[in-house]
This record gives sequence, C-alpha cells and structure tokens, in this order.
Amino acid sequence: MKNTFFLLLFLISFSSFSQIQGEDEVYLTGDRIEPKFNGGGLDKFYEYVNKNFDFSKVTKPGRMITSFTINEFGEIKNIKVIQFLDVESASEIIRVLRNCPKWEPALRGGKSISVEIKFPLDFKFSKK
Repeated sequence: MKNTFFLLLFLISFSSFSQIQGEDEVYLTGDRIEPKFNGGGLDKFYEYVNKNFDFSKVTKPGRMITSFTINEFGEIKNIKVIQFLDVESASEIIRVLRNCPKWEPALRGGKSISVEIKFPLDFKFSKK
C-alpha cells in the first residue's frame, strides 16, 4: 500500500510537470502571413535599399548584416547592425532603414504581430 501511494504521488507530480511544459507553445507553422513592403516581400525591400543607399559610403567588399523588427504597426524598430564593414556603411544602412516607409505588418490569426528580420547585404567591387 505504501509503495502504491508513492508510485501514485510520483505519477501525479510527473503529469503536473508535463502540463506546465505545454503552456509555452511555439508556433512554427500555421496561419502566419509574412509582412509586405510596397505590396511585395523582401525583393521589393531590396529595390528600396538599392535605390536609397549611397554606395559611395562603402569602402571595401564584404557582407553587412542588419536586423530589425517590423512591429504590429508596420514600423521598423530595434535596428541593429550585426556585422559591418566600416562605420560609414553601417551609418548609411541605419539612415536608410530609419527613413523607410511603413510595411504591412505580419499577421497571425488575423491580428498584427511583430517580426524580426535579418537582412544581409553583399558588397562587391567590379574591376575596371
């Protein structure tokens, strides 16, 4: 009887632990609709950056990576330059992102949500 009681107590505590773990759900798929820029996706955003970025600020070839959040109102927030070539090019991409028009925010279940985007830019110099 004593062993059965401890076994029952153990199983109840284990099942309670399982329920606590299930409260933090991660949605990897579902009805999420990605944010849109000028009616398109990142391809339209690359066009905007190419049109507004002053490439004379870039002094050497390489990759620059930025991240930013598109909030539930379609505004770009939390701009971070994760990897940069030089201070001038990093300052220029921050300027371009701050002046960016609003996006259509991402949606989940019909409600606007914030999403973080990592945005790489590769710079190559052509030989003349």
